[in-house]
Amino acid sequence: MLPFLPLFSLAQATPAPTPTPTPPIEIVQPQQVRAIPGQLDNVPVFNSNSPELVQTEGILLSTFPPDGKGSPNAHLNFPFRGRFDIFAHHVAKALTPEDLRTLYLGVILHNPGTEPVTVDVLQAASYLSQPDAPFIELPSQVNNTSGRVYAGPGSRVMSDILRSRRQSDFPSQVVIPPQQSQLLLNLPIPVRGLEPPLNGRSTLMRLRSSGTVYAASLARYAPVDAAGNERAPSLEEWQAVLEKGELATPRDRVPTPPETTTGQMIYGRVAGVAQGSAWKAELVDSPTARTLTIPESGQAFSYGLSTLPRGTLGTGQSQSARMLVRYPDTAYFAHGNYGVHYSLTLPLVNPTRETRTVALTFQTPIKEDQLRQGLRFFEPPAKQVFFRGTVRVRYNDDAGSPQTRYLHVVQRRGQMAEPLVTLKMPPSNQRLVQVDFLYPPDSTPPQVLTIRTLEDSP
Repeated sequence: MLPFLPLFSLAQATPAPTPTPTPPIEIVQPQQVRAIPGQLDNVPVFNSNSPELVQTEGILLSTFPPDGKGSPNAHLNFPFRGRFDIFAHHVAKALTPEDLRTLYLGVILHNPGTEPVTVDVLQAASYLSQPDAPFIELPSQVNNTSGRVYAGPGSRVMSDILRSRRQSDFPSQVVIPPQQSQLLLNLPIPVRGLEPPLNGRSTLMRLRSSGTVYAASLARYAPVDAAGNERAPSLEEWQAVLEKGELATPRDRVPTPPETTTGQMIYGRVAGVAQGSAWKAELVDSPTARTLTIPESGQAFSYGLSTLPRGTLGTGQSQSARMLVRYPDTAYFAHGNYGVHYSLTLPLVNPTRETRTVALTFQTPIKEDQLRQGLRFFEPPAKQVFFRGTVRVRYNDDAGSPQTRYLHVVQRRGQMAEPLVTLKMPPSNQRLVQVDFLYPPDSTPPQVLTIRTLEDSP
């Protein structure tokens, strides 16, 4: 029985009714959305993202030949030579509150040839969620000239690679003797002392090999000595996982086949080799044009970014990287293009006799395949964060001085956002703008880059 409470206390103890949240207003921006010209380059990307949540030891992704392996179906037999990237994004979670073992992520390269192979590490970065780059609340746009602004390990890794950095933990070069293997990565994903016991690691490496190599990403719990102290697994212990291990579990949801046009679309997570590390494009009026004419006063047009099946925003263009090899239960395409460098050049021109003010804005509209009237947004935006990452903008300011801005952008679903840069363009003025970013893990496509001529222009 509840204890007796005086009337005034009882009134205070009774919570007031929770007000019904006001649904967001949907805003439609009638405008054209254009496909970006060109295509992804041909650089193969070792893309290890399935299973995202890893709770057993085993093989995450192997491009080794299957011959003589304990689980031949876990090896995709894809050799790398020359330029290639390695991307890995995985999460560790304690199976029980008592099981706080440290999961290690290992990446092995193997030289199958008869001569040494040199692998140059051009750029590389790897960060944990805790403590390196926690998912903190940030404003929608923050100056990030220093590179010290980030929210999540994917955000921090992509910011480093955008600046062509190589983290001090990585060597500039690895030499692999004939018929031998070398560890390229051997790093922990600890959960002890975290609440909840959950942690993630994002990694991106840009590499160049002088000869043929095979690659594998592997998961293994830290070996423990007689005193109970953990240590990093040795190369020999990693090789045992590669030779005898099975695919790590739990497996992610099986993706929807590409030919399916109805029902729920499950994109799936990626485990395989994707084609394309960068998409460089010059945004111009037509394939034969050399400039991009700004919109009429009060008008806008956008370019789709990381568009994907059922989310082409009316362009009919899916930018998802195709898979050269993959596991049958993983994504058919690298939807989202995690780690892909978008490099967009905009040779803007104002052909009118009036000064115009032009704004370039990075936005996250509601995903659609066909636009009904235009891009749709929410006011206020939804709670879900759909993008966390740094965007670089290079341009000449209104005084003609060259500027480089690094802006950390956080966007929620349906967010219209504030401009990355605003330019005042006199009559016949031409202005070259360069926009660069690497699509960060833990983001949800698609986004757009919008060019708008403001109504208040003289």
